[in-house]
Amino acid sequence: MKTVEIDKIGSVTSPLGLGRRISVVESSGFPVAGDVVAVRALSESVTYGNLELPTGRLAKINRNDILLGVLGKRRALKGFVGDVPDAVQAGDRLHLLNMGGVIGVCKGHHSSLSDAIEVEVVGIACDTEGSVLNISDNALPSSDSLLPSAPIVLVAGTCMNSGKTVAATEMIRQAANAGLLVAGAKLSGIACLRDTLHMQDHGAIATASFLDCGLPSTVDQEDLAPTAKGILNHLNSFRPDLIIVEAGDGIVGGYAVDSVLRDDEIRSAISTFVFCASDYVGVIGGITVLSGLGIKIDVVAGSVTDSQMGEDFVEGQFAISAGNARRDGERLFHLVREKIASAEPAFA
Repeated sequence: MKTVEIDKIGSVTSPLGLGRRISVVESSGFPVAGDVVAVRALSESVTYGNLELPTGRLAKINRNDILLGVLGKRRALKGFVGDVPDAVQAGDRLHLLNMGGVIGVCKGHHSSLSDAIEVEVVGIACDTEGSVLNISDNALPSSDSLLPSAPIVLVAGTCMNSGKTVAATEMIRQAANAGLLVAGAKLSGIACLRDTLHMQDHGAIATASFLDCGLPSTVDQEDLAPTAKGILNHLNSFRPDLIIVEAGDGIVGGYAVDSVLRDDEIRSAISTFVFCASDYVGVIGGITVLSGLGIKIDVVAGSVTDSQMGEDFVEGQFAISAGNARRDGERLFHLVREKIASAEPAFA
């Protein structure tokens, strides 16, 4: 065991509140997602060269910087694909898979990106007794049941970059402006603080994500529903009037969103389902997939509604309300609030 001085700490380690001096061991024969690792940057990147710090600030990664991150998996359609290595020891070469500091073996990436930053393992972070640190060591508990809840607005979409975060944060802003106590959640994806910080910036009184539950990403989670219920139970402890929930990535993909949507208790607790898509075919696909899960879309948002033509087409062809967060966030929230009021008169 030795001590390492860290130059930049990834936000994915934030559940542990670690400082810049870290004790490390040189190897781990059974690494798992969430294990904390210290690595040396061997390269830089023009397109993916920043690390999000626990403060939310982005810091440029320079060659030879000692970084603190965690092992994890990624399955991004428009980003990197990577896995946790089978074993880890000092000197191994891995890759930075996202800006939050998730580290693994990169298997490929979207054509718009340069290669992932390559890193060399310095050591695996440990406590004073030599036990490997994992972000699940200080995590919100999952739950098998959902406690009585404030109205829940679930924002899901076709895939990453379909407009989910813009819609979620704008609805939080509109709700806060209307005098409501609103909480925000991110249920799936790969860990960084950016989205929950945006929710706070737009007026959320409390936020939580899968990272708070000790997950660096939700890849390969067979059943994400207990994690989602833990997040919602935690947010309801703040007694909000409304909870805006974003399901990161798409309703089809590698981040276990479907396991949340298949849960009967969660489905019955959703007051309004907002679906984001990039085009008309995406809306058709969303209607088809969600109907198979017994879910009806209440409002369509996302980039398909960025023009008035798209908004009018969705409403005319699919008979579903459509609203755009960028052009008229007040109208989008009005549509959502109408749906909530019809199911929950106390919210009117």
